[in-house]
Amino acid sequence: MDHFLYRDGSLYAEDVPLAEIAAAVGTPFYVYSTATLLRHFRLFDEALEGTEHLVCYAMKAASNQAILKTLAQAGAGMDVVSEGEYLRAKAAGVPGDRIVFSGVGKTAAEIRTALSGGVRQFNIESEPEMQVVSAIASELGVTAPITIRVNPDVDAKTHAKIATGKSENKFGIPIARASEVYALAASLPGLEVIGIDVHIGSQLTELAPFELAYRKVAELTEQLRSEGHSIRRLDLGGGLGIPYARSNEAPPLPVEYGALIKRTVGHLGCEIEIEPGRLIAGNAGLMVSKVIYVKSGEGRDFLILDGAMNDLIRPAMYEAYHDIVPVIETAPGAEQQPYDIVGPVCESGDTFAKQRNMPKLTAGDLVAFRSAGAYGAVMSSEYNTRPLIPEVLVHEDQFAVIRPRPTFDEMINRDTIPAWL
Repeated sequence: MDHFLYRDGSLYAEDVPLAEIAAAVGTPFYVYSTATLLRHFRLFDEALEGTEHLVCYAMKAASNQAILKTLAQAGAGMDVVSEGEYLRAKAAGVPGDRIVFSGVGKTAAEIRTALSGGVRQFNIESEPEMQVVSAIASELGVTAPITIRVNPDVDAKTHAKIATGKSENKFGIPIARASEVYALAASLPGLEVIGIDVHIGSQLTELAPFELAYRKVAELTEQLRSEGHSIRRLDLGGGLGIPYARSNEAPPLPVEYGALIKRTVGHLGCEIEIEPGRLIAGNAGLMVSKVIYVKSGEGRDFLILDGAMNDLIRPAMYEAYHDIVPVIETAPGAEQQPYDIVGPVCESGDTFAKQRNMPKLTAGDLVAFRSAGAYGAVMSSEYNTRPLIPEVLVHEDQFAVIRPRPTFDEMINRDTIPAWL
């Protein structure tokens, strides 16, 4: 469920008509619903009720400080994968003891920043990384809490570019080597081993891969405890998918996911961490764009929008599907026709949909890309010297620009011309 609904023939974000935002900030833009963000966070929090737990929002999905602050005030922790994300979370008021630092390539500078500013734990991905954390923690005179990410060799049955739990993926250590790696961790100064981390991928639409991975983690927990390690926290990652195409069968609900966690690892007495991102932010955001031209081609018509692949790259990068709907509601029974829906960038890949049935549209009409809240704004760029588009947050009948569109002068003046030119 989201809070983007038609009312009086126009698409609204909560109690604000999208056309009103478009008139104020121009197109294209991203818009997020506070009510949807909070609802989705609370679904996960309630799903783990009765267990000691922390829901850490995977902020790589959408990292605007206004979104982070909204979730943090509701009790969320944060899962970060870079120094920039760590500093962004801190700037949004998230305390270090609610920030989990993940990522396969943490640099010494990033580790130092997190140890100096406070961190809930590092999810360690390799022995070399563990040794660097140990050395820096010892130098600073602090103890670094760590989990070790194990790769359970489980096929998440998702897109190859977002699968992370198979043996050929770059993430974690092979679960078969866990005993020796945990033994190394226990021998190094400056480290406190507190648990196990696992994450098998993103946009999972069934529970079976989670169940297989979590049962392996449960067995490993008991094995490591028998070897003398204090395993008291299980970081189970994220990855639960969302319904991008609304005609498709819906992925499992957070309550079903929570029941699976309790069933597979609940008997271990561990604190549980989960790191959802897409399911919290995905359906909480839209991208709104305007039709520039309707062009007739050879055997097909094109809707040319002012939004492009640099604004929403998921279709070009992942062959991702997004529902695209008119902002002015279509009358029941209105004639539809197929369009190729494209942007203005000089790339054939700048295509959002091919032969998508839509009502007849004309230049100036607004369309909304549903399920664009996750991996939309955060993956955008200024390709073709196109400004990053505004982000807008709605709360009931109010809206605020939370990232303004830069001017061309601001963009161009970031360049520095060498003296010899």
